[in-house]
Amino acid sequence: MNRLRTRLILVFVLATVLPLGLTLWTSLALLERSLKLAPLAELDKVSESLQKTGRELFKESEELLKRDAAEGTIEPKHLPPAEVPSFWESGKTEWFERAGTHGDRLDYYVRGENEVLVYSRPMGVAMDDVAKQLAGARDTFDRSAAYDLRRGFNTTLLLVAAALWLAALTALIFLAAHISRPVRLLTQGLGRVAAGDLGARVTPGGSDEIGEAVTAFNHMADQLQHAREHLIQVTRLASWQALARKMAHEVKNSLTPIRLTMEEIISRGPHQDGAFLEQASQIVADEVQTLEKRVRAFSQFAAEPPVEPREIDVNAMVEERVSFLKSSHPDVVYNVTLAPGKPLAVADPDLIKGVLTNLLENAAEAARPGGVVLARTALAGSKLNIEVHDSGPGLSSQARSSLFEPTISFKKGGMGLGLSIARRSALLCGGDLQTLDGELGGAAFRVVLVGKG
Repeated sequence: MNRLRTRLILVFVLATVLPLGLTLWTSLALLERSLKLAPLAELDKVSESLQKTGRELFKESEELLKRDAAEGTIEPKHLPPAEVPSFWESGKTEWFERAGTHGDRLDYYVRGENEVLVYSRPMGVAMDDVAKQLAGARDTFDRSAAYDLRRGFNTTLLLVAAALWLAALTALIFLAAHISRPVRLLTQGLGRVAAGDLGARVTPGGSDEIGEAVTAFNHMADQLQHAREHLIQVTRLASWQALARKMAHEVKNSLTPIRLTMEEIISRGPHQDGAFLEQASQIVADEVQTLEKRVRAFSQFAAEPPVEPREIDVNAMVEERVSFLKSSHPDVVYNVTLAPGKPLAVADPDLIKGVLTNLLENAAEAARPGGVVLARTALAGSKLNIEVHDSGPGLSSQARSSLFEPTISFKKGGMGLGLSIARRSALLCGGDLQTLDGELGGAAFRVVLVGKG
């Protein structure tokens, strides 16, 4: 999950949990208070009181009616047994019963010899209606007691709130993924461009601010790619133009003495001094050799040598190059310091031999007779370093700034294109060629190679 989507979800959670918690707490508190205010308990008490009152009223009415019947203040109805079979067949001597439309009259049955005496008295209250109302109230209370309303309401409220919150969170996760995807793609595209891949593009989509940003990024990448291609072409052209001007200047320097020598030969006519002809021939041969050397160096710099990386015993190669060059500079002292063991590097042996030959030859020429050249190998993590130090005059700050730039300023024993070729060879092998502060007072260089893990 990307960081933008995580932040959107976290903001939603922080922004909703507290209000949701306060809402639930308030709702539960109001529900609790409303349940406490509910008249269920009072209804139960009222129903019990009414039931008790009705029983007392009925009992009192029975006693009054029975007394009036005994005193003869009420005239009875004389009914044959067939009209009240339930009472007559029960064998009871007396029986009270609610009568009337809604039970608002009390009848008192008394068994006679062959008849039933019925005494009646109005109660003033519709007892059947009261009984039904009491039964309904009791049924309502009994049903409410059978359920835990408080827990039911609380559980329902919590479940509904949680379901709504989870539904909102799910929708937010989907929307956050939809929003963050183009931002993530745009970030990846920016990273690729920053790494040098100017061909990176992001699929455009949408017309909002993010869509406009993606469109602007693609346009920027197009502009950068075109600008880089144009800059490369201009830089290459400028480099080769500068190199051609220098080459023309150096060729002109060699052609001038050839031209002057040939003019001198022509001016002297057919009768030439043998010593002069020998000297003139030598001048022309030397200048032609110099021209060949310059053209060969220029061709070598322009060509792309094949790279064939293999394992190299760095210590053995340094010792072999030093031994090979010692004979050319017998008055120079060579010191060699090697890394312990048998460190191996992965590079093209021919290219690295050329680099070492160039550096050791330059160091010997800079040190001059009686000077010292130090060759050293060392391990540096996954890299292998080869350093060459000399006791010569060193390099000025101006020389350091343009040391590896291609030039054709050949001097006898000079470097010319050597360091440019040497660094390019190191780069082709996956390494580099760097300048150092010399330990012997002169110049110093370090060849960085990839070690074999």
